[in-house]
Formats: sequence, structure tokens, C-alpha cells
Amino acid sequence: MKKCPFCAEEIQDEAVKCRFCGEFLDKTGKFKAKWYFSTSAVVIALIVLGPFALPMVWYNPNYKKSTKVIISTIVIIVTTFLIIASVYFEMFAYSWMEKKALGQFK
Repeated sequence: MKKCPFCAEEIQDEAVKCRFCGEFLDKTGKFKAKWYFSTSAVVIALIVLGPFALPMVWYNPNYKKSTKVIISTIVIIVTTFLIIASVYFEMFAYSWMEKKALGQFK
């Protein structure tokens, strides 16, 4: 008998799936990492989703807490910068179009 790494219930040594929690075990009895815990999946999610992908970082058991804080800080800073830059660009584009409409550009 061995313990399930997910729910800690006693299961058979030859078990492929835990009968209590339903999680699949690999041949060594250790849990198999989920695809969304891979670093490449986290990086792609951060690029595509930005701050909406931060839960993937915080639920990832492979990262230390300091790494999670650093990644979260960087994502928040980059997101804030992009929001401020887009607002300034919109103000500049609006004022430029307004001046062009008034004929101040030749």
C-alpha cells in the first residue's frame, strides 16, 4: 500500500488511478505535472493574456514565492506602462487630427 500524492489516501501499489480523488498516477507513483504548469505555457499565457494569466503563476507548484512575486510585479509594471502609453498616444493622435481638421498643418 502507498499513499496517493494528491489526497493522501491509502491505495494499492499497482494503482494507476486513485479511487478516492480520481487522479491518474504514473508508474513511479508520483504525480505527473499538468501541461499548464510548464514554463512555456505560462510564458505564452502571460504574453497573450497579460495580468489575466497571473493565477497560472500563483497556482504553479514549480515556482518559489519570490519568483511569483517578481513575475507579478513585472507584469503589473508592464501593464501599467502600456495603459499609460496608449492613453498618451490616443491624446496625441486626437490633438493631431484636430489640428489637421482645422488646417493648421500644411
